[in-house]
Amino acid sequence: MSLTVADWLKQAQACLLNAGSDSHRLDAELLLMHILQVNRAWLFTWPEKELSPDQTSQLAELLTRRAQGEPVAYLIGVREFWSLPLKVAPSTLIPRPDTETLIEWALELVLPENTRAVDLGTGTGAIALALASEHPTWQVSAVEFNSEAVELARENAERLGFAVTVEQGSWFEPVQGTFDLIVSNPPYIDPNDHHLNEGDVRFEPRSALVANHAGMSDLKHIIATAPKYLNANAWLLLEHGYDQADAVCDCLRQHGFVDVENRRDLGDQPRISGGRWTGRWVGHCVAKRTGDE
Repeated sequence: MSLTVADWLKQAQACLLNAGSDSHRLDAELLLMHILQVNRAWLFTWPEKELSPDQTSQLAELLTRRAQGEPVAYLIGVREFWSLPLKVAPSTLIPRPDTETLIEWALELVLPENTRAVDLGTGTGAIALALASEHPTWQVSAVEFNSEAVELARENAERLGFAVTVEQGSWFEPVQGTFDLIVSNPPYIDPNDHHLNEGDVRFEPRSALVANHAGMSDLKHIIATAPKYLNANAWLLLEHGYDQADAVCDCLRQHGFVDVENRRDLGDQPRISGGRWTGRWVGHCVAKRTGDE
């Protein structure tokens, strides 16, 4: 006897709940919507719709993988960020709602109409594409080290119709000219952090998560190097760990940034720090690139 939509959802939610998922209902719905290529409203409009044997087989495979902890975003190949459906893959981090705090802050800034902005370590292109979607007159570019992620970000930009240039390289290496806004969500997790062995993070690329020296190496490198690429009164906004806000803000001030502050994420954790570059050097702190210290 074939399973109906309602039957499968009930069984799948129970399976994922037993596996320890704290989003079992949403996970089951997303997997079913992916296989059936329908929206959530359809699921609840047609609960008695019977699933074909092929659909049931595909769902069983996805359900098993999700129960083993594999992220739903990787299973269905897409994740929404700033209302943009972004393709994702195991070569990139999965965009998270907390990063939207950075977008909100960037949109509050008083910047030129033709602002030049760059997103360092763009991954899927999430931050760069969100900025481009809100400011069509901005010249938005992005940098990414991983070649597979570069291609994915370019694909997302083309599919969504945004003229975002994605260059391959390490941080500022491929960057030319100066900018009114530099943003980044760099690796910031301590290599010894136990969270690396928990949840979705287990399946994400370590190179996009981990940084040396308690997770601060890449953050310090970006802060130390950014002034060379910033116009006067330009801004640098950085995502970081919940326990790194003080260190990041201190380093920003030591490198001459003013109006330094921090914004909290959806979980009320200090997540984004930034400052304005006046165009004058006011102090210096030693910061080297990851692996150099």
